[in-house]
Amino acid sequence: MLFALLGSNPQMSVGADSTIAPLFAVGIMRLAPVGSPHYVDLVGILAVMVGVIVAVIGLLRLGWIAEFLSAPIITGFLAGVAVIIVVHQLPDLFGLASVSGSTLNRISVVVSHLGDTSAWTLGIGAAVFAVVVGAERIDRKLPGALVGLVGSTVAVGVFGLHSHGVAILGAIAHGAPRLGLFDLSWSAIGSVAPVAGVVALVVVSQSAATTRAFADQGHYEVDVGRDFIGVGAGSIAAGLLGAFPVNASPARTAATASAGGRTQAAGLAAAAALLLLIPAAGLLKDVPLATLAAVLIFIATRIFHVRDLVAIARFDRFELGLAVVTLLTVALVGVEQGIGVAVALAILDRTRLSARPQVHVLGRIPGTTSWVAMSARADAAQVPGVLAVLFATPLWYANAIHFRAQMQAALARAKGTPRLLVLDALGMHDLDYTGSRALAETLDELDHDHIAFAVARAGQHAREGLRRSGLLARIGEDHLFPSVDEAVRALGTPEQNS
Repeated sequence: MLFALLGSNPQMSVGADSTIAPLFAVGIMRLAPVGSPHYVDLVGILAVMVGVIVAVIGLLRLGWIAEFLSAPIITGFLAGVAVIIVVHQLPDLFGLASVSGSTLNRISVVVSHLGDTSAWTLGIGAAVFAVVVGAERIDRKLPGALVGLVGSTVAVGVFGLHSHGVAILGAIAHGAPRLGLFDLSWSAIGSVAPVAGVVALVVVSQSAATTRAFADQGHYEVDVGRDFIGVGAGSIAAGLLGAFPVNASPARTAATASAGGRTQAAGLAAAAALLLLIPAAGLLKDVPLATLAAVLIFIATRIFHVRDLVAIARFDRFELGLAVVTLLTVALVGVEQGIGVAVALAILDRTRLSARPQVHVLGRIPGTTSWVAMSARADAAQVPGVLAVLFATPLWYANAIHFRAQMQAALARAKGTPRLLVLDALGMHDLDYTGSRALAETLDELDHDHIAFAVARAGQHAREGLRRSGLLARIGEDHLFPSVDEAVRALGTPEQNS
């Protein structure tokens, strides 16, 4: 409810989430016996702390971290979540005993026990799945999942299918909440803080990925910072009501989107319905677990976008690799690890490209004052005695050595002996200390060979970097020009200017 009021994503569902549940359960288990009053108190404190951390991240406008989640990463993230959903639901679909452990272990156990499949359970799951698929193909607004749930629950109760091995939801605890935090102390806060930090990191990662993924899928804009505030407020309220931290749920968000939900009215209506149904919670005891499994597996098929993976593969193999690495890491290791690994690889790739930029040799277009890369125009001609080069990226420590090597190679390949080198600094909007030293060493080599030097189209940041490093005084203000052609006309020979 709080996310509906404070968040920006119209479809994202926020609530209990199986990604963070094991994290805080294991963390708090080390501090208090499971089920003890102290355990419950610490979980409430944890929820409030997680909520405060996530909300503060939103208030500080740190939502830009979601911009590191590229389209291939988001596609892989959703596909990995889809795999997790399916694998986790297989035991309930086949009527097998509950399985724990890694994804691969779950698959192995399910495959080895297929002979124990309950025909009634699998039949219910298959029937519900067919109802949901059929309803969606007829009209997405048809509540196929609700029809399947009600129908299968009635069938279990009327025909006594529980006695035939069909696992059911069973009794649900539904008491009044405790308001406030209990057993709160600096000692409790200190002991819970490390767990809260880890859980908050996962919440931020998954919430950012979920809101971006469904915004891209639904073609609408979101404010990730506002979404952090909404999710954080939800955890704070949950803790004050005696519950545990909440998180954005990709599966439930996909269920909302697949059912045609376009606003948070869907979530608010669900909350209202839940409140109204609390007195009748006993009716849910006959809900077959296979029904819930079938619905979730259907949702998984809707968020595994094979066409997007094919499109990414056609565009770039490395970006396909990012998607596949994200998919496999999310599915086999964990959501937060998958996102972290993919983002790290994407940043490394961008750094690699930035550290190995190409120096473009420029030529003048005949009859004009325009200079373009020689590789871009067949009629562009290199002016004798002039070497004009474009270095269209910041000059920093990662590419400083590469810059020097590229400049030396350009000088070696130049026609004749250059008497003037013009550096087009249009894209060099930043210059760090290491970059300034590389440029200074290049100037030393030019001075040794009696080659004049000029800079064209340097922006304010590049000029400031040149000034701080002392290079501006060495180059001279009179050797900074608004264009390559003006530099050549001012410093070149009459022959070069013709």
